[in-house]
Parts: sequence; C-alpha cells; structure tokens
Amino acid sequence: MPNKSLTVKVPGKLMVAGEFAVLEPYQKLIVMAVDRFVYATVEDGDENLLTLESFGLHHLRWKNDNDSVRVDSQDKRVNFVEQAIEVVSVYLREQSIPMTPISLKINSELDEEGVKYGLGSSAAVVTAVITAILEKYLPDRPSRQLIFKLAAISHVKTQGNGSGADIAASTYGGFLQYSSFQADWLLDELSRTSRLTSLVIKDWKYLTIKKVEFPQNLSVCVGWTGQPASTAKLVDEILVLKEEKPAQFQQFLMDSQQAVEEILNGVTNASILDLLEGIRKNRYCLATIGEIADVKIETDLLAELAELAERFEGAGKLSGAGGGDCGIAFIPSAEQAVELLKTWESVGIQPLSIQPYSKGAHLI
Repeated sequence: MPNKSLTVKVPGKLMVAGEFAVLEPYQKLIVMAVDRFVYATVEDGDENLLTLESFGLHHLRWKNDNDSVRVDSQDKRVNFVEQAIEVVSVYLREQSIPMTPISLKINSELDEEGVKYGLGSSAAVVTAVITAILEKYLPDRPSRQLIFKLAAISHVKTQGNGSGADIAASTYGGFLQYSSFQADWLLDELSRTSRLTSLVIKDWKYLTIKKVEFPQNLSVCVGWTGQPASTAKLVDEILVLKEEKPAQFQQFLMDSQQAVEEILNGVTNASILDLLEGIRKNRYCLATIGEIADVKIETDLLAELAELAERFEGAGKLSGAGGGDCGIAFIPSAEQAVELLKTWESVGIQPLSIQPYSKGAHLI
C-alpha cells in the first residue's frame, strides 16, 4: 500500500568550475550541492491538489488526463511542477502503477524574500517532485539514476535547454564531476521515443556523473553580490561566439577543460595548491570569454570577491553564469575564511551561510 504521507528533502547547488563550457559535449564541470533545501510532501487525498508555499499558491486543483497534467492556475511558476508530475506519471503508467489522488506541497528555502541567489531553485523543485512521487508509488526505493533522468527529461521539456548539472547536484549531493547529456540530444531522443522507460534505461551518450571528495580542511565561502542575473540571456550571448568567433570559443573550451582538470588533479593528489590554481585559471578564462563577447560575466564586485580571496591565500570566482548572483571562494584555513567574510561584508558583498551538503534527495 502507498504511504499516507511522506516528505523528501532536496539540496540546491552552486557551480564550482566549468561554467558555459559544460554546454558543449564532453566538457567537464564541477558542481556542489549546498545546505539549502526544497521540501516536497505528498499525502493521500480525495482530489489532486498542489501548494507552492514560497509563491503563496495554495490548494491548486490539477488533473491528470491521459498522461497530460494541467494545474488550475495561470501562474507560469507552476509549469515546472506540472511537467514533473506529467513525466513521472507517464513513467509510472508504463510500470503499470496507477497514481491515486494526492496533495503535493512544496516549500523552498533556496530564495529569501523574493531574492534569487542562483541556487538552482527550479531544478531542485523538479527533483523534489519526481523523488516524492517515485518514493510514494514504487515498490522499491528509486535509484539516483532514475530520479536524475526523469528530472532531467522534465526540466528540459519545460525549459528547452540547460546542462542538467543543477539536477545532478540535487539528486546525488556532494561535489560532482559532471559532463552534460546535451539538451539537444535529449530532446531529439524524446521525439523519437514512444516509451519513456526505454529512454531512461538507455545509455545517455554524453553524460558523466562522478562524486569527488574535496579536502575537508578547505573552507568554502559564498558571497552574494546583490545583482540577480539572467542565466539564459548570458548563455545566449556567450554561445553566439561559436559562430562569430569560433577560434576564440574553442580556446575558451580548452582553457576551461585545463582548469577543471587541474582542480580534479588537486583533489586526487590532495594538493590544495593545484586545486586553488585551477580555480584561478577558471576565473580568468571565464572573465576573458566575457570580454571577447562584450558581456560583463565577471562584474566589478565579483572581481573584488575573487581578489579579496587571493589576499587570504585562497582563490575565488563567479559561480554559475555570472553577471551578478553568487561568487564562491576556497580558503586554506577556517580562521582566514572568517576574516575573508568580514572583509567581503565591508565592501558590500553579503556573506551567505551556505556550505557543501553531502546528501542528495532523500526521505526525512
């Protein structure tokens, strides 16, 4: 029998290195799950209801007719949830598991008072919905791979693009080495696949997800620059270089890969110096491609965030698409990290109490 009520806890993410490049085949990125969460609670009900606490949307009715889910709301913020329910319901039907009426409640602490920090909110919400419904209806615990693939399918169907790294962080937790499945490849496979199950069990050509263990004595500092950025807009402005300045774009890919490899070598060899040097190299190659594209990826405040990290024997850079949002720094000692956070605050960078989180989506 299905559980009467269950709640899953799903972490958000921050990118560590390899941004923009990850959208190209086989390019490596490092992403980490963070200790801010989305919660999804599923309860048996007399009818299908959806509550999105963070958006002030309560008890929205939704229908699931012939694997087409429609939420009774004009608010576009329900679209990711709507698609996630639809994808997981199709998968369950293919396993001959019917969905009974449920009440689904989602609460996110990834954003505060409407401020978006770039912690992967939509991806974490989708992962939470997929995980909660699979946990409720499957006879056995869902695998990480199943959760990731269904969430990736749902997210790409809604958004039309994206690397999936944020979904990987929310699903697996910890630090990950990641190469994207490539959104175009996935959309093409979806168009040619009659059964979702076939796509889920298939090997995804470009995808790589590997856990990596960063040194425990390396402090992670996160700072908010107070400027929310449009990831989609920045990505479009960088990717246009593939056509307009292909040689420089290829150089960027090579530089990004070299930087990420240096970080991974530092992890493997327990060399903090190599790891920090890789962070610095990634910072500069991102700033350079921004200059080539005439796009301010590394804003003045993000540059100051990184330069101040250097003063405390560490390394810092933008996290994500840049243009504002968060920066991240790695500092060799806890004492220096405390001083860095104070210094950031003195120049108008808001320190965030965010740390890596080792667990992916899980029941609580």
